[in-house]
Amino acid sequence: MKDVISNKVKEGWSGPGRRDNVITPPTPEDDGLHIDMTKKKMYEWWYFDAHLESGHTIVAFFYASNPNPGPTSGKAGVELVLLRPDGKKTQKFIEYPKSEFRASTKKAEVKVGRNYLRIDHSKGGLPVYAIHLDEKELGFDLTYTAHVKGWKPGTGFSHFGEMGYFAWVIPFARASVKGTIRDSEHKFQVKGIGYHDHNWLNLSFQSIIEYWMWGRIYSEDYTACYAFIQCNKKVDRHTIKVLMLAKGENPILSTGEFEFHKENFEYDPRAKHSYPKNLRIRVPGEMEAKLKVEKVLEAEDMLDRFGAALRFIARHILRMKPGYFRLQSSFELDVKQDGTKHKESGTTLHEIVLFKPVE
Repeated sequence: MKDVISNKVKEGWSGPGRRDNVITPPTPEDDGLHIDMTKKKMYEWWYFDAHLESGHTIVAFFYASNPNPGPTSGKAGVELVLLRPDGKKTQKFIEYPKSEFRASTKKAEVKVGRNYLRIDHSKGGLPVYAIHLDEKELGFDLTYTAHVKGWKPGTGFSHFGEMGYFAWVIPFARASVKGTIRDSEHKFQVKGIGYHDHNWLNLSFQSIIEYWMWGRIYSEDYTACYAFIQCNKKVDRHTIKVLMLAKGENPILSTGEFEFHKENFEYDPRAKHSYPKNLRIRVPGEMEAKLKVEKVLEAEDMLDRFGAALRFIARHILRMKPGYFRLQSSFELDVKQDGTKHKESGTTLHEIVLFKPVE
């Protein structure tokens, strides 16, 4: 399907076209608090994940205001997700009164109850982040040492006319991770590879978005980060695409001008949606990535998080059908740089969130 570009949407690219000729890194303030906590329908969160050598995957959120539809919408709090090697998952959102939320506007410094996020620039070079979360049966004490400089697509903003805006920055797309995890009474040392991004917006996702797909690719020499966001008829089914490619620690490509092919769909009854088993991302003359799904790590009907009454309203009155996938894929990455071709391969994780079926 050909991409649609609507004049109702203004993306933040510096140009020419839908790409950045000069890549402007995020500032420390970009990872600080942006929203007015006293206003409704404003949302912001700090996201971390890590894929660990033990076979565990963790996800951590610090919410100034939770954007997810349902009873947690607009709430401050933290969320912890632990996916174990056997596939068993524990996911907990813990709400806090906004009086127990604190965040700096100058840098990544957040405190939610006794949970916190801190940044350390004291050693110079790339930053080091520490996250501490300890709630009920889960606890994460992890240090993220960035390996790739921060990135944002243009200004980081997409504006949807009078409907509002969405902002996305990636303080690091790749980091080494080490620390401890507590799984009930069992506490153990871990290490692996991780990621952090930061989002804020003043509209609800489901009001303008049909689905989005996003992920990263980590090879020996390269790091790629991408997102494909399909908007709905309110903005003429505009397609937002962003892609960063880094060589070593330096981003070398920042663009929305790439082909994104979704193929070989398979239905999953747990999510009540289909997902593409093959993805191909291509920037002609510069790079191509081919992903093949090897394992569905998570598939969820997001309405299962709602109570019975809210689930009925969402499904039958609001016509919502939210689904979620976390996928593990093999990849082949081809990069052409300075006239030389590079080919690398490996495995990667990527995700899909849907409010309508993928087309």
